[in-house]
Amino acid sequence: MALGSASFFIITSLIWPFRLTVNAAGCVVVVAGITIAKVETELLEPNATGIARAAALLRAGEVVALPTETVYGLAANALDAQAVARIYTTKGRPADNPLIVHVTGSEQAAELVTEIPPAAEALMAAFWPGPLTIVLPKRDLVPAITTATRPDVALRAPAHPAFQEVLAASGLVLAAPSANVAGRPSPTSAEHVMTDLAGRIPAVLDGGEASIGVESTVITLTSGEPRVLRPGGISVAQLSDVVGPVTIDDAVLAPVAADFLPGAPGMKYRHYSPRTPLIAISGPLRAQIDFLTQEAATRAMGIMSFDDDAAAFAPLPTISYGRRDDADSQARQLYTALRAVDDLGVDLVYVQIPGQNSGISAAIRNRLLKATGHQIISLN
Repeated sequence: MALGSASFFIITSLIWPFRLTVNAAGCVVVVAGITIAKVETELLEPNATGIARAAALLRAGEVVALPTETVYGLAANALDAQAVARIYTTKGRPADNPLIVHVTGSEQAAELVTEIPPAAEALMAAFWPGPLTIVLPKRDLVPAITTATRPDVALRAPAHPAFQEVLAASGLVLAAPSANVAGRPSPTSAEHVMTDLAGRIPAVLDGGEASIGVESTVITLTSGEPRVLRPGGISVAQLSDVVGPVTIDDAVLAPVAADFLPGAPGMKYRHYSPRTPLIAISGPLRAQIDFLTQEAATRAMGIMSFDDDAAAFAPLPTISYGRRDDADSQARQLYTALRAVDDLGVDLVYVQIPGQNSGISAAIRNRLLKATGHQIISLN
């Protein structure tokens, strides 16, 4: 049963690579010279009717926003180049940014890759279904657009029951990056998806709030020692317990060059960003208060703080995103808070960043560094 609707754009044909243009009124999109018509978006319940409707749309080559335990994903048939192109154009996603392909498990994954080495088997057994993406060499049946022309493919078995039911009902493997406009904070609810994509996609399956709140960990096993390309819901320590030493890619911690070719989503571009400029801040609370008090005397600014510290920053405009000593609560609330930053009505927002760089705190730090363009002020 549809809970609601809004307008969206249908792509009738597309050749990749492509360009996306939106006119000033926002009502017509031109892709490689093709006009995209405006139609309705359905908000679906996660029942048998909603699952069947989502699966039917996906089998027809459309895109559908689906819930996962990490964030909502914008799904399409990963083996249909035209369907995958709809993901890129709908989001305005750069064409060199590869997608994650969602599968039911290791048996379906084996159909997409040239081999599943023992380390990958061990990781799948330990963490699938769940928030771990594994990069392996791909078979030719996976289109170049799905992997941004890379010879490998990123695979994940999601744990959210609604996504699992859609996989089973559709019989497809589904490419699904975050269901938001490229560069914006990721969506952790159907409401977030509708805010960004209502009027652009045919349907959103409402599966409630994401239980983790940040994207999956991405690990590559394509060469040498296992390497984390993006921190997420599974920690480096957890990975190391299963496969031994694991390294962290330099792109996780520092900006990359313009010609850098990302091996996974979230590595290259500025992501997760509100429209209001954002700067990270760390150090003792007293030092942060003194610094921000001085800053507030010269500009209209606000603070995105931990719940525990919000009162200390009064009277600055403040949004909070979880308790200082509870990284799980920070992760669940991170993107909701980033989406609310623009509502503060200020010229600049500072955000408290976790001091710890392990566990899910590493993922939160990574997302905030990406959101700020790696701008961080460290105070003593």
